[in-house]
Amino acid sequence: MFNNYGQSYQEQRMQQLMEQKQMKDFMRMYSNLVGRCFDDCVSDFTSNKLSEKELSCTNRCTLKNMKLNERVGQRFAEESAKMMEDQARMAQ
Repeated sequence: MFNNYGQSYQEQRMQQLMEQKQMKDFMRMYSNLVGRCFDDCVSDFTSNKLSEKELSCTNRCTLKNMKLNERVGQRFAEESAKMMEDQARMAQ
């Protein structure tokens, strides 16, 4: 059974599961980032606003972690592509 895009039900279901896992992984990463930066940067609970020092720290922390995650993602993509090339060569 195929839909308009030529995908079977199983392919559609697999795509949905992959998207759900990606969203779950993203939310876990985001939650860890918020927790880590909050714990590292926020220390004054006498005000309902962040101090300049806390704000600067959270901005640096967030940027640093986002760059780290981007770099890890790039390396993962590179290694994944290399593995696929190696497998293709071995299959020939």
